[in-house]
Amino acid sequence: MRRPIRIQNLGGARAAILHRPHATVQALTRQLAAIGLEVTQFWPELGPEALGADFVFFDADMGHDGMFPWPPGAPPMPMIALIGSEAPGRIEWSLRAGAHAQLLKPVGDHGAYSALLIARDAFDAQHALSAEIDELRQRLDRRQTVVRAVTLLAARGKSEEAAYAQLRQMAMSWRVTFEEAAERIVAGSRGPMPLTREEGDG
Repeated sequence: MRRPIRIQNLGGARAAILHRPHATVQALTRQLAAIGLEVTQFWPELGPEALGADFVFFDADMGHDGMFPWPPGAPPMPMIALIGSEAPGRIEWSLRAGAHAQLLKPVGDHGAYSALLIARDAFDAQHALSAEIDELRQRLDRRQTVVRAVTLLAARGKSEEAAYAQLRQMAMSWRVTFEEAAERIVAGSRGPMPLTREEGDG
């Protein structure tokens, strides 16, 4: 299923420009102000107030590790690289820094709006993919926990089918989900296992 593309109203959004004083900053500021963004300029690194920005434009030509107050490649907002030199090393660095879009220098009277939309969409897609991967990992971890819990119960001399049924009965007895019951079994595998009503009566 394709993710819907969101064309948002950018009026009132906040943009941080991380670039040395230059005509590029002036031209970009004019474009962003015309679109309706509030603009703040920083150099040589982002200040704490930039963490509240909706977008960050950064100088890829003079960029360096440590200029952002977050781990490399993990920005909390869309990032747009301002590129004058298309040297492979500079482009590679901007990608490692987390660029979601680019705007070529010298910046004129156009280009900022499309860069903002492309960066926002790429950022949203990246986060949606990360969330999906995290969910799949959690589901895999839960499944592995269930398998381990069944194995532990089966080690008491039960068949795998009987151990699975016992785990289900434990979940009902404890009034927790199947996965939570499995987590309890695994967590308590080094100590005495709680008895179900069925085991206590036997």
